[in-house]
Amino acid sequence: MLIAGLVCATGIFASFAIAKHAVRSTAKPRFYWGLTSVVASGCTAWATHFIILLAFKPGMPAAFDPLLTAVSLACAVIGIGAGIVLSIRSRRRPRRQFAAGLVVGVGIVALHYVGQAAYLVTGSVHWDLRLVSLSILVSLPISGLAVVAAANRNRRWQIAAAPLLLLSIAILHFCGMAAMTLQFDPAQSLPAFSVLPQNITPVVAGVSIALIGLAVLGWRFDVSAKLRLRHDRRRLQDLANVALEGLLITDGDTIITANDSIKRLSGFRGSGLTGSLVSALLPDIDIASLPEKEEREAELIDAQGLPVPVRVLRSEVAVGHKRQTVVAVRDQRERLRTEAKMRNLAFIDQLTQLPNRTRFYDLLTVHAASRRARERNFAVLMLDLDRFKPVNDMLGHAAGDLILRQVAERLRSTARDDDIVARLGGDEFAVLQLGAEGAHEAAALAQRIIDAISLHPFVLEGQSAHIGVSVGFAWAPEDGEAPIELLRKADLALYAAKAEGQATFRRYDVALDERTRKRRALEAGLRRALSEGQLELQYQPLLDARTGRITSAEALVRWRDPERGLISPADFIGLAEETGLILPLGEWVLQTACAEAAKWPDGISVAVNLSPAQFRDQTLASIVIAALTAAGLAPDRLELEITEGVLLSEEAKTLATLEQLREFGVGMSMDDFGTGYSSLSYLRKFPFNKIKIDQSFVRQVPADRESAALVRSIITMGACLDMSITVEGVETAEQYDFVVAAGCDCVQGYYISRPLDAAAFTAFLGSSVTSGDRAAA
Repeated sequence: MLIAGLVCATGIFASFAIAKHAVRSTAKPRFYWGLTSVVASGCTAWATHFIILLAFKPGMPAAFDPLLTAVSLACAVIGIGAGIVLSIRSRRRPRRQFAAGLVVGVGIVALHYVGQAAYLVTGSVHWDLRLVSLSILVSLPISGLAVVAAANRNRRWQIAAAPLLLLSIAILHFCGMAAMTLQFDPAQSLPAFSVLPQNITPVVAGVSIALIGLAVLGWRFDVSAKLRLRHDRRRLQDLANVALEGLLITDGDTIITANDSIKRLSGFRGSGLTGSLVSALLPDIDIASLPEKEEREAELIDAQGLPVPVRVLRSEVAVGHKRQTVVAVRDQRERLRTEAKMRNLAFIDQLTQLPNRTRFYDLLTVHAASRRARERNFAVLMLDLDRFKPVNDMLGHAAGDLILRQVAERLRSTARDDDIVARLGGDEFAVLQLGAEGAHEAAALAQRIIDAISLHPFVLEGQSAHIGVSVGFAWAPEDGEAPIELLRKADLALYAAKAEGQATFRRYDVALDERTRKRRALEAGLRRALSEGQLELQYQPLLDARTGRITSAEALVRWRDPERGLISPADFIGLAEETGLILPLGEWVLQTACAEAAKWPDGISVAVNLSPAQFRDQTLASIVIAALTAAGLAPDRLELEITEGVLLSEEAKTLATLEQLREFGVGMSMDDFGTGYSSLSYLRKFPFNKIKIDQSFVRQVPADRESAALVRSIITMGACLDMSITVEGVETAEQYDFVVAAGCDCVQGYYISRPLDAAAFTAFLGSSVTSGDRAAA
């Protein structure tokens, strides 16, 4: 029985070892080694059974039936083979694996009891059916469990498979032998075809030796496979250590090995991770249920017990003959920091560190929703700095940025802690005042903001700059609740505050909507006027003060609307500049003025005003030259009138454009001289050949001594600079006599003529008389 047990254990080891080698093999070798494993399994059970029968001492002559002996071997091989095939096709499904184990058990049961039937004695055989039934009922489930254990991925289950199968065979054999009772009968004799025990012993011994040989072969295969697996794991470990990502090689939930990256990430050094559980390192992730090659967000618990944000990806890779799980763990801390920076860039104004326009709107939306839920009122204040652009242009953009940062600090100190201050862009700011009890609180905040900005100068490297702020606000819920509506209404109130003057505030009222509606209608009408030819030019003559003759005319645009009649430029030029329509409008004025001036007598030039917005168009010089060329007008018959607003921004580009036009032969005139901030410096920097004295200086002459002195000073300065002086706004004979006596070069105003359409101006040129006659008239 000891030999039978050793042979059984050896055969089972050989069968499992050869089966594992078959799994590691491919194509035909897999089939042949699999068949060998099946035959070895059957021979193991058969040899075990017949060694026990040979060891049995019945006390009477005994022999074996050769046919049934062969059939018993066939039953073992076929039954075990069928069970193994079913197990392979069951793909690790426990119920099917158990059924495959039952098939294996049935084959072994058939082997045993057919083998018992092959045992012949000189007497009779009696069976205890209870023990027979017990042997079958107990051994079959154990066989099923043995196959389930063999198919399980858990190493402990796999180790239990062979002992379970050995236990199943042992129970079947010992119970089966105990169930058999022999009774000697000297009258009976052994059949002539029976084989004596001494003749079958070499066969059993040969099978046993063959099983031992297969066991040795299987052991070598197993050792070789383990060495190869160890080598592959070492190579995979070397490759994994090169990877920046953390890598875990696992067997189920157990970590077999880990690379250096995840050791650094987790804080576990040396072999601290080897043998530990993945579920302890990554408690949020179930590796077994994690879909392959699908990233998941998780937290890694490091050596100090602190969570580390990571992304986890599971893959199955071949390592030696096995497929093992590789878990890639990517550190997300840098990504999260980058995303935080991106959110900061997306929602925070980088200059002032205030919320930007996008973030302000999001916060306004949130508080608008919570107001409806909590009935908590709030106000939206829109702010626009006064006089910021001239200061920014004079002192430079670096100083302008410093002012904006100081404005942000003053706004923070003026608002309450729970109020939200934002920079919307440029010199525009906004405040979300939370918990306002009424519109009077918003008005009080607006006044505090105006005082904080306007009453105290901004000191920049020893220089002080004075700027102001205009504020418009809307209060929820009276003025609306929707964020976009509140912003629009606060913006309308701001627009009204700026229109009324600087350093003031306005609350939204419904009249502003009507004003806005009219403004939109005016804008639509102006666009239609440009496309349908409703615009026309009028010309106001300029008189040479010395000769009394007309030398030029200023082109003035008029809009003749079919419904509203003639519309003054004061009503639509500002709108055209705000909406960008000034560019096509200005180009039309240039082309039309040049084309009509080309029909005038030689020596009569035309003056055209240019808007600051036109100078922001880098193609201005080419537009002017194209208009002159298309009209066939000499460049010296065109004069461009430029206000100081043009000169305040981008001096270098403006100077380059003016120099290009002057070289082409176009005249330059500074319009409204004396009303700006630094006219004298502009006379030195820019290529002007004429100065126009603004009419605001002329209205009080000659009665007002200061105005008269200023006009004389400007005329004298122009003469010293070799510049021609034009006085505009002359409406009376006294004003005319004064400016001529003061030495001006040209006179313009209603005293000379009102603006005339093209036909009337041409007729006026034909009837031109001397200045003395005109004055008498």
